[in-house]
Amino acid sequence: MTQLVECVPNISEGRDPRSLDALAEVVQGVEGVVLLDQHRDPDHHRTVFTIVGGADAVLCAVYELVRVAVQCIDLSIHHGVHPRVGAVDVVPFIPLQGATMAECMNLARSLGANVGTELAIPVFLYDQASALTPPRQLECIRRGGWGGLSQRMATGGEWCPDFGPQQLHATAGAVCVGARDFLIAYNVLLHTKDLAIAQAIAKSIRTSGGGLPAVKAMGVPLPSRGLVQVSMNLTNYRETSLSDAYRAVQEETERYGVKIEESELVGLAPQAAIPLECIKNLKFKRWNPDQILETRLVQAGLM
Repeated sequence: MTQLVECVPNISEGRDPRSLDALAEVVQGVEGVVLLDQHRDPDHHRTVFTIVGGADAVLCAVYELVRVAVQCIDLSIHHGVHPRVGAVDVVPFIPLQGATMAECMNLARSLGANVGTELAIPVFLYDQASALTPPRQLECIRRGGWGGLSQRMATGGEWCPDFGPQQLHATAGAVCVGARDFLIAYNVLLHTKDLAIAQAIAKSIRTSGGGLPAVKAMGVPLPSRGLVQVSMNLTNYRETSLSDAYRAVQEETERYGVKIEESELVGLAPQAAIPLECIKNLKFKRWNPDQILETRLVQAGLM
């Protein structure tokens, strides 16, 4: 059985097609990997790449992606609604066919060492790649954005990066590298401009606010649409499904007297997370069956 690893880098660029095309070409130029998907979002000013292949090839492709992104993106002048600390903000490795979490943890540490040493960018390991007890969580690293992380790094101690220098790169910031299971990025758009409503709903449904298990959520504005959005990460879709998340948002919108405009899946998700019978109830405006991970793997000849 061919070993497959997935990597889903989140890049702090969602508006410049030339830069994004250049980054895609870098990935596609590495033998042994397939770029399955790109989700470009100009409001979040962020693009999510989905890369799959053998472990060594994926490691090579992602390093090249980081190297070129540093040349293309200046985070010091970056403005977007999504919190971020790096030009390449987040790089999670996920085990697929024949791969283990331990192998993905090693890939995260290898990438971190290469980026820290060769590109002089501080790297923070998170989730299962972190050696700390308890392990670092992504939201803690990104709290307060670029400025917040810079201040914490100045204190040293637990805020020393795992690899690289003790200060942020002048234009690339830092990189968060992790190993994890599947995460479903899911957004629900509300038919209102009132950001406070989206933020209140996000607070009520996320785990840290006493809401659903395995849910991280935030309310953000979408200037291009004149709407607001509840942006969620479902860190365990078996505990909280897409349908569960949608219903929770819907119940809250009814309390505030607003309607759901639509919802969207960011990137790809495994078939088990998207039962076909639930799709029609999620108010997807642009549902595409190719967003099912297994479908794309078959199309790419990897399954």
